[in-house]
Amino acid sequence: MNQLSRRAFLQSFGAVSIAVAGAGGALLTPRSSFAQSAQYKLKYANNMPLSHPMNVRAKEAAAAISKESNGRIDLQIFPNSQMGSDTDMLSQVRSGAIDFLTEGGDIMSSLVPVAGINGVGFAFNDYNEVWAAMDGDLGKYIRNAISKVGLVAMDKTWDNGFRQVTSSLRPINTPADLKGLKIRVPVSPLWTALFKALGAAPTSVNFNEAYSAMQTKVVDAEENALTLIETSRFYEVQKYCSLTNHIWSGFWFLANERSWDKLPPEMQAIVAKHVNAAAMNQRADVAALDATLQTKLKSQGMVFNKPDVAPFRAVLQKAGFYQQYRKQYGDEAWSLLEKYTHPLA
Repeated sequence: MNQLSRRAFLQSFGAVSIAVAGAGGALLTPRSSFAQSAQYKLKYANNMPLSHPMNVRAKEAAAAISKESNGRIDLQIFPNSQMGSDTDMLSQVRSGAIDFLTEGGDIMSSLVPVAGINGVGFAFNDYNEVWAAMDGDLGKYIRNAISKVGLVAMDKTWDNGFRQVTSSLRPINTPADLKGLKIRVPVSPLWTALFKALGAAPTSVNFNEAYSAMQTKVVDAEENALTLIETSRFYEVQKYCSLTNHIWSGFWFLANERSWDKLPPEMQAIVAKHVNAAAMNQRADVAALDATLQTKLKSQGMVFNKPDVAPFRAVLQKAGFYQQYRKQYGDEAWSLLEKYTHPLA
């Protein structure tokens, strides 16, 4: 089921039983005789809508984990920012209030600065470079840094896609079109610095507040992957979508170290196996959806354009953006990034 259309995702999601736990509305693993007596009841939170490939694949992983552990592990899924904003959930997984979290490098960078290195503007040309880096030495370097703050990162990152700029005002064809544009960015110094260097007026807004910020004109633009633009219905408040591919973003599947250490090694192996397999399937799902989402979003009224990215890179180089972040991340991390990309600074 690697190649799923959006319809297939929704059919798949509708076909499984979703249990709502009280007012919290948690998406739980399938109820069974095992679930009531599970030895390890673990909470996993994320900020993605129910229809997003992340939650479809997480649901499958939770069921597989329950089955292979003979019901000893009950992985309960709390999607759609039910447990709070991105920054709230990051605090909760560190404290142990939740056991697992998928979080982007942008938010993670507030805690582990090098986790944001994949957000260096216009670094990756395509997915071949992305997965070589994140499954290779760069990903290993970041996971090691994450381990120093009481978190355990699974081996495989989940895909959030290459990010595009949307706007309610105008298409973005050149850097000049960004001048003064009020654009929502994640709570990340790197994202803010990137768009400031390009002449925009970035505003940090947590994802669960992004739609209302656009609806009320706190911001006139945002940037996200097509899957999220569609599943979060941003097309209702944004007209133009410029295919800038300015950043690749992904999600680290994180465990609270104390929660992880409570699992016996054989249970850790079961969880890691199915979480990493789900990540690989989710990557394929996002790629399949990206191939069809332009048509889908056009039918919702969005207007697309594809700018030449060379002038944007030139502006960043002139502004000293790449030099600044090379110094911030250090020569070792920067060399690992450039091992998989073109020279940046």
